[in-house]
Amino acid sequence: MSHFYTPLEQEALLHISGPDAQTFLQGQVTCDVHQVTADHSLPGAYCTPQGRVVCDFLLCQLQEQHLVLRLRRDLRATAAGVFGKYIIFSKAELDSENDDWQLFGCWGSGVAPALQGIFGSIPGAGYASAGGDGFLVVQTDSLGERFECYVHKSRLPSILEGLESTLQLAGEADWQVLDIDAGIARLQAATSSEFVPQMLNFDLTGHISFNKGCYTGQEVVARLHYRGTPKRRLYRAGLPTGAPAQPGDALYGSNGEQSVGNLVNVVHSANDTAAALLVATVATIDEGLHLQAPGGPALELGELPYSLEPG
Repeated sequence: MSHFYTPLEQEALLHISGPDAQTFLQGQVTCDVHQVTADHSLPGAYCTPQGRVVCDFLLCQLQEQHLVLRLRRDLRATAAGVFGKYIIFSKAELDSENDDWQLFGCWGSGVAPALQGIFGSIPGAGYASAGGDGFLVVQTDSLGERFECYVHKSRLPSILEGLESTLQLAGEADWQVLDIDAGIARLQAATSSEFVPQMLNFDLTGHISFNKGCYTGQEVVARLHYRGTPKRRLYRAGLPTGAPAQPGDALYGSNGEQSVGNLVNVVHSANDTAAALLVATVATIDEGLHLQAPGGPALELGELPYSLEPG
């Protein structure tokens, strides 16, 4: 079997609903919320006024006037706390405690027809979405080999039976490695508010609209886009066997005592190696990177599936 599923226990949904839900979020986040429909979802981020990314998310429409942000579970309360300060001025409601939906990641060759047999209809393009009674399916790649499925508890028994009989159960770490391979940074509590979007390559991965109006942190993000060149970028790397790496760990070049970057995502595998995404200074990336100290374990840089040159 070449297609898999896993419950996404480290992910959660933050619900925002009401007549002003879309308008409220449009003034808060980096993506163009007006482009989100029942058939189309978008990745995005929420920034501090200083332009630092608090959380990344996938924004989807569950129902008319009902949006959800899929984000890391340990950042849901943080995001809710920030949005809660401003949503009181809108005809919209915030729900950060609704866990009635189970999230799944599904992937592999042949996964699309397998999911179609379970859900009846599935999307057919990157970030396209298809929903029905108690479920939403979002395609998160361009090849039709990665999908996120959100299932309401009322539909969970029958849909889970379909997943179990059609797909092979895997671990959530296997799903997270696919994000690393795709060069998609995911923030969590240890890395929240540490990076501007361009450091995470969010200007290259569709997380930012430079054509929409103002949002929190927009001035900083736009200034860097139009007037500057990011001094730090996101890179992909492998870590040596047994390296005790965690998100947020400092990185050092071979020739200096000052940190030149940080780990963003780390997934440890069964063979004791690890895959990682990291932010590092562009000017020092060719000197070699070491974990936690100039003489620490060396990182082996890998290729990203996109160019670091905008446009």
